Amino acid sequence: MSRQALWGPPPLRSLRDWWSERDASVKDGVLALVLTLLAFVPTLSNIGGQIGDLPERPANALGIGLTLAQTLPLAARRRWPATCLAVVTGAFAVHQSLGFATTFGSVGLYLALYSAGAHQVILRRALTVAASAAYAVLAVVLHRLGSPQEIPDYLAFYLTLAAIWLVGSAVRMRRGEELERRRLAAEVATAAERARIARELHDVVTHHVTAMVVQSDAAQFLLTSAPERAGEGLAAVSDTGRRALTELRYLLGVLEATGESAAADPARADRAPTLGRVVDLVEQARRSGQSVEFSEQGERRAQSVDVELAAYRVVQEALTNAMKHASGQLAHVLVRHREEHVEIKVTTDVPAVFPATVPVPRKLGPTGGRGLAGLRARVRMLDGELEAGPRPEGGFEVRATIPSQPVQE
Repeated sequence: MSRQALWGPPPLRSLRDWWSERDASVKDGVLALVLTLLAFVPTLSNIGGQIGDLPERPANALGIGLTLAQTLPLAARRRWPATCLAVVTGAFAVHQSLGFATTFGSVGLYLALYSAGAHQVILRRALTVAASAAYAVLAVVLHRLGSPQEIPDYLAFYLTLAAIWLVGSAVRMRRGEELERRRLAAEVATAAERARIARELHDVVTHHVTAMVVQSDAAQFLLTSAPERAGEGLAAVSDTGRRALTELRYLLGVLEATGESAAADPARADRAPTLGRVVDLVEQARRSGQSVEFSEQGERRAQSVDVELAAYRVVQEALTNAMKHASGQLAHVLVRHREEHVEIKVTTDVPAVFPATVPVPRKLGPTGGRGLAGLRARVRMLDGELEAGPRPEGGFEVRATIPSQPVQE
């Protein structure tokens, strides 16, 4: 029977949820209380730890106190495991030495020993040596009091106690490994998020700042050659600045994006960098003085955020490089929607000198790379490919193939 089926009824499931939310000290307190009650159940008296086998002494107040001293300290078994073990062990030793009858409360020794192995942080070796020495003293005392136990019996009981300690230590080791694994996973996730933010900031800032610089230079030229047209250039700079602010606002909201469609949220649909807004990049480049021809083939389908954003950034980076290295030259932008992937191709008609200014792909730095190298990393994370290089007939070409991840309606 599965655990879910066992806890299936709503009352039991609610009880389980309530119990899982309790503090560790509360859980340990309940454990100590339950063990204390069971210690005085006659039918359970034969279950527990026994090593002395001395003539049995009638129960009295001292025996009851020693039994309680073996159970109640378990309320602090995780907060103070060494102290708990010392108190329980001392009570167990005196209980055995005085010949009181075995009770279920002696199970507290096993629980205290396990807790020390699982939760003791400092002085673990010293605690092990001290516990072993205390057991040796107890064995000597019991022998002198007339215990019929032999050395093999004491050794077998010691090995049982050692096995319980080792079980606790194994649990502690596994818990530590799990914490370390989570820490490393968090570091990897943090590094990946930093790289993602760096790529996004680079793509947004570089493109818009480049466009604003080109537009500002054009407006400055028009102030002397055609003052009546300078206003158009300044208006283009203002418009580009507003677009940059809009996209940065969207970036702040999308850094925690999931796999939903970029246009799924109506509140942000008009700001989302998606395939549908590639035409805005083309218009912005044209206002900056860049000649751009744009064509789109196939039926456009809503894609996941990652696919939409990667496709948009490919066009954005390619047009940014065109404005920086081939200002005024004709650029061609082609977006082809296929059944299994989205293909993007951006070419520029410039002399072969332009490709030489574009760096050869290099190893990514700790922030994930910049420019075309960052785009390659972004596209490859989607199992796509990006190629960039000079064309045989002259000019430069950026081609990306990104697998489709259509949003299910």
